[in-house]
Amino acid sequence: MAGKFQKTSMYIDHNPAIIENGDFRKNVDDDGRPKRTGTWMTASAHIITAVIGSGVLSLAWAIAQLGWVAGPAVLMAFSFITYFTATLLADCYRSPDPVSGKRNYTYMDVVRANLGGRKVQLCGLAQYSNLVGVTIGYTITASISMVAVKRSNCFHKHGHHVKCHTSNNPFMIIFACIQLFLSQIQNFHKLWWLSIVAAIMSFAYSSIGLGLSLAKVISGPHARTTLTGGTVGIDVSASEKVWKTFQAIGDIAFAYAYSTDTLKSPPAENKAMKRATSIGIATTTVFYVLCGCVGYAAFGNDAPGNFLTGFGFYEPFWLVDVANICIAIHLIGAYQVIKHNHVAYHRSSRGGTIYLCNTSRDGINNNTLTVQVFCQPIFGFVESSCAQRWPESEFINGEYPINIPFCGQFCVNSFRLVWRTAYVVMTAILAMLFPFFNDFLGLLGAASFWPLTVYFPIEMYIARTKMPKFTFTWTWMKILSWVCLVISLVAAAASIQGLATDVKKYKPFHTEQ
Repeated sequence: MAGKFQKTSMYIDHNPAIIENGDFRKNVDDDGRPKRTGTWMTASAHIITAVIGSGVLSLAWAIAQLGWVAGPAVLMAFSFITYFTATLLADCYRSPDPVSGKRNYTYMDVVRANLGGRKVQLCGLAQYSNLVGVTIGYTITASISMVAVKRSNCFHKHGHHVKCHTSNNPFMIIFACIQLFLSQIQNFHKLWWLSIVAAIMSFAYSSIGLGLSLAKVISGPHARTTLTGGTVGIDVSASEKVWKTFQAIGDIAFAYAYSTDTLKSPPAENKAMKRATSIGIATTTVFYVLCGCVGYAAFGNDAPGNFLTGFGFYEPFWLVDVANICIAIHLIGAYQVIKHNHVAYHRSSRGGTIYLCNTSRDGINNNTLTVQVFCQPIFGFVESSCAQRWPESEFINGEYPINIPFCGQFCVNSFRLVWRTAYVVMTAILAMLFPFFNDFLGLLGAASFWPLTVYFPIEMYIARTKMPKFTFTWTWMKILSWVCLVISLVAAAASIQGLATDVKKYKPFHTEQ
């Protein structure tokens, strides 16, 4: 085995782009970080690609629970709240002054600069808990799509009347095995192309689903739809109507997430961020309304939980297969990383931000490269915390370089191998225990929407502006926060009730419908 050497498991090479003609200052900002190159146009594109994801698959079902009146209204309400709180967060990017203050490069940095204290720990708990939930949800969604490909071909071959039951578990194991390999890649930022592929796949399956729904509406016969969604006594019982209504709100909350690029100045970053936010969220809202409403028009009150795997579409079977393959490919990449870029900050109900850098006391130095990811922040947090707690441990800090033919040198770390493998296995086991798409998405949306999307942005804005208590603006912002908290709690309760009900009905060797 090659010689052993000591360095942090978060090590990456220096970024050669920082140095130009011997003068690194040409390519760095005034705070020593790589120069920001993003514009409101690139940021808008990043917001659109980050927001449009697997949450779109459940929107037809969500509209079916709410109906033609409340469904679009709830979508628009979440759109407005997301936009409003994003503009508050944009003003907190630099502190104490939104134009000339010190830049905060992560969500937790923003909370630390504006609120401090235990709220920083609560923010971290909310973020990391949500990231764990998302990885479990992605394992569920990817396996359902893999199963759908097999079932689609079975239906095409044997007819639509055949049940074609297939277990999700083998496909969850396949997905987990792929993630076991990807999670061990040390310099994940070099796989920038994986993010591009994931974004293309996301647009592909969303567009295919929208197109198939539109074709179904045009071809007829028309499905039964109502102004209030599922009808009590016909489609659902009174109690089911209440629970599914709130669960649908949780699904819509999950669909909305937010991300932004690093923006150069002038103009001031907060102004560019606000412009990018308005364009990005407006575009995704139009897309969501189309997918949800056209999907509801196609399927009516019997809309499946996932409109690409619930087999409202049987033909053309090859196009349904393409869409579900796109979902699986997207989630294989998204499980690890959303996209690669130098970021100003990241606020998302789905992802997080982590620094990958050379060894330093706190795991972060000034010339860092940031990657927005799902699993990687969790991996990095645990690994850096353990490295600081046990700096002399060879098991935690020892790196063993291995030469792989045609691939170059790969560094193996014992702790990283054991810990990341255990994490992927744990998420796969939990996904097998609770393989319920809509319930899990609703729970994730409910759990992350209020703290990350509403509470912290509002509290930081109030603290930064030193807003007096009980003024008009302070009062209605607090009311908005409390209303969103109540909505999140009832949506979470409805999703938990749905999970409990589905667990009782669950047949482990049948695919989740």
